[in-house]
Parts: sequence; C-alpha cells; structure tokens
Amino acid sequence: MLDIQLIRDNPELVAEKSLQKGYTVDITQLLGFDDERRQLKQQVEDLRRKRNELSGASKGQRPNEEQVAAGRDIKDKLAKLEHQLASIELEFQALLKTVPNMPLDDVPLGASEDDNVAVKHWGEKPNFNFTPKNHWQIGETKGWIDKERATKVAAARFVYLKGDLVLLEFALWHFALKVLTDQTILEQIAKDNNLKVSAKPFIPVLPPAVAKKEVYEATGRLNKEEQTYKIEDEDLWLNASAEHTLAPMYMDEILPEADLPLRYVGYTTAFRREAGTYGKDTEGILRLHQFNKLEMECFNLPEDSLDEHMFLVAIQEYLMQQLGLPYQLLNKCTADIGFPNAHGMDVEAWLPGQNKYRETHTADYITDFQTQAMKTRVRRNDGSIALAHTNDATAFSERPLIAIIENFQTEQGNVKIPEVLQPYMGGRNEI
Repeated sequence: MLDIQLIRDNPELVAEKSLQKGYTVDITQLLGFDDERRQLKQQVEDLRRKRNELSGASKGQRPNEEQVAAGRDIKDKLAKLEHQLASIELEFQALLKTVPNMPLDDVPLGASEDDNVAVKHWGEKPNFNFTPKNHWQIGETKGWIDKERATKVAAARFVYLKGDLVLLEFALWHFALKVLTDQTILEQIAKDNNLKVSAKPFIPVLPPAVAKKEVYEATGRLNKEEQTYKIEDEDLWLNASAEHTLAPMYMDEILPEADLPLRYVGYTTAFRREAGTYGKDTEGILRLHQFNKLEMECFNLPEDSLDEHMFLVAIQEYLMQQLGLPYQLLNKCTADIGFPNAHGMDVEAWLPGQNKYRETHTADYITDFQTQAMKTRVRRNDGSIALAHTNDATAFSERPLIAIIENFQTEQGNVKIPEVLQPYMGGRNEI
C-alpha cells in the first residue's frame, strides 16, 4: 500500500506513474475520500473529547437534566458520525489498494514485457552438430514428463514429473540451499559484486501454501498478475509463490534493528491460473497451473533494501553461472515489474530448443509498499520506529530444468548433468 502522504504531496506524479504501470487510478476521488475521512475523524475526536469532559464534570455525583440531555445529544451525533466515517473509510481503503507502487527512475518505460531492457549477457550459447530438441520432446521420450495422464486426473497444464527429472529437481533444491545457507559463499558473492551487504545466511522455511484474503491483499499480491486460485467456501487463497506467505510473517510486529536483515528461503508448491496463455508456452513444463519453487524473502532497513535487491540478483546470477547456463539479465519495464514493485530484474536462460531466452528468475524490490499495510516495523537502536522494507527473488523454480535439458542434451537423447549437481545425483554425470 502506498503512503497516503506521498499521494497527497504528489497527486499528478502518482497518477502518471500508475498509468505507466498500466493502472488507471482516480487520484482526485481518492484524495476527496481522504479529505472527508480526515474531517470526520476530527469531528469524532472533538465529540469524544466533549463526552469525556462531560463525564468528568459529573464524576462522583448524579448528572443533572442538562448534562443528561447533552450526553444523549453527543451520543447520537457520535454514532451517526462514526457510521459515516466507517463507510468513507471503506471507500478510501478500497481506492487506496488500487494504487500500485511507484517505479524507480531507472525503470524503463514500456507497455509490455517486450520493452524490458537487456543489461547483461553471460555464457556461450551451445553449438550442436545436430538439430536440438525442445525440453518436452526429450522429456516425453524419456518418460520424465507425462501431461496426458495428468490431464486425465486433474486438468490441462498439470503434469506428472517422473524418474531422473525428479531427482534432478531435488538436486537443484539441495544445491540452492547449500549456497544460501553458506555464509562464506554469500560473502564472496557480495564481494565479487561490490555490494556492502551482510553475509548473513538464509533460514530455510516450509511456509503455508494458503493465506487469508486480508493477508494476501496486504502483500499487494492479490491482483491481476498473480491469477490466484481461491478455495471454495473458505477465506483462503492458494499461494502463487512462496513469498506470498513469507512476506506477511511479521504482520503487526515490530522487529529490533539488530535482527535485520532477516533472510528466508522458502519452498512450496505454487498454483497459478495462468489465464490467457496459449501456444507453445503451454507445452512441457514452462507454464503450468502447479509447480514447485524455492523463493528468497528478505526484511531490511530502508537504507539497505536497494543493495539487498541487487544482492539477490547477484545470487541468482551465481546460481545460473554455477550451472553453466547461458542467460541474459533484464531490467524490467514499468508495465512488467508488477503491482507492488518499485523495481524488478529478470534472469532469462537461453533455450536452444526454442531458439530464444525465457525467464527463469525474477527479483522484486518492494520498498515499504507491503509493510505499510502489513504494519511490519523496525525499532531502531535510537528507539524510533520505521517501516521495514521487503525484497523477494526466485532461487529456483522448475524452469532451470528446462534450460538444463535443452542446453546439455546429447545427440543420443540424454542430458548431461551440470557438475555442481552431480554430488546430489549420486555422482552421475548424465541422465
């Protein structure tokens, strides 16, 4: 949720930047509700003060008829004003929730993901002496991917993963957890990227896969991008990524400054409706309704949060480089960074079978947009209170499996295992 004072001070800028992200927001109406609610709040406070004064004046003695009449009048007026205030507050909050976070100045202007800007390329694209296949051709031939039976049991865009591909996926999780819980490795990543951030390790978490609507809304994630499933007859929504239930861990809490940064890496099965997608994106395991994901979530001091964002990107690059997968790094444009984001970066792996780069990682810089609504605060060492900042970023989803299959395929139809994953695959070098 955006700070209302920021909107009051910069109404035209907020409207403009919201539109850049694809959201048309009626700032004039929002500020109208804000002005009315402030006036009503003042009237309510004045009446409550008069009520207390009247109560104090008659304390210890029976009130006279004039005092009784005055008390009744205050009570009636107060009830009416409180009802009006509650109605206006609902309208105000509903409109405020439609205002996205403001993009940083270096976020490229754009109307779609096609306007994202590549800022870095790493690795050499593989050269094959045969025509490379896409991952689903290899996976189906090997019996690793079974969509036909999954469709029979569930629906389209669900899948059975089987055999060596499952072992390879678990190898990915083990490898990522080794990196994220190793202070020495994290320290080296920060040093190599000239980032002055803590090398504090990540704490592994298995979070809930569901959240209440109020909680989900507070994170800014119950919106058109996430396309989340709701559980029928329950006030519960399935998470579309682990950060959706990691971010609200500290709702209505005050964290000591000495505890920050707090870093978590959460594993969960995620669910997304993925409405409107079609074509080759629905082949294989690129775009499913259900997938597994390992996600990083961080709570930071405001002055440290942008560096933390870049640190998470550096970790993502390290993971991909260790796998030996060629990729490009994108600075995401205004239309693609997402509702709660002030900045966003994507890692896209090269897929020879599709002859294009495709997203494997996203890093989100959220600032205090989530903590405004979640009321997650920090008590500084000097005793003052400030809003915490949040960051989230993909460690691994199942998409790097696609890149491994396509980049390390052999003419015989096998797949070479990246060296860093071989210890988690019983020493095997090929599947």
